[in-house]
Amino acid sequence: MSGTARLGLPFLSAGQAQKEFTHNEALQTLDTLVAGAVEDGPQQDPPSSPAIGSCYILGNAPTGDWAGKPLFVAAYTSGGWRLTAPVEGMSLYVKSADQWANFRSGTWEIGMVRASSLVIGGQQVIGAQAAAIADPAGGSMIDEEARAAVDLILTAMRQHGLIAI
Repeated sequence: MSGTARLGLPFLSAGQAQKEFTHNEALQTLDTLVAGAVEDGPQQDPPSSPAIGSCYILGNAPTGDWAGKPLFVAAYTSGGWRLTAPVEGMSLYVKSADQWANFRSGTWEIGMVRASSLVIGGQQVIGAQAAAIADPAGGSMIDEEARAAVDLILTAMRQHGLIAI
């Protein structure tokens, strides 16, 4: 094996000449991905004058220096673009969107949070979606204000995905 299994970071080999090149290549990749943050994404076209250290998530049909590397992570360095293939579960912060991007099932999901519950201060505030609740109906006395309030509550809960439609 000439590199690590997940990120393909190059290994040094015994007797290798100019080991600093291999080591520096691994450091460049780590600099891009550890606590990774990208300027924007997904992008199809490389920016015309990127700053050294800027990173991007590539789109499905990248062009120019990025051609043939769909969904890769591109980092601009003093030596030009370094392109890294994403791996399942990779997470990067997208600065322009102020959201997280996660690589799942062969695509980037931006702004999507997956969890089984949300716990704040030790108290679960959101859990799995509950079954549908029927709208109020029937009864011999109809309190229109109460029914309207219940309808609004149910509508809001459905819009937030807390209960099924």
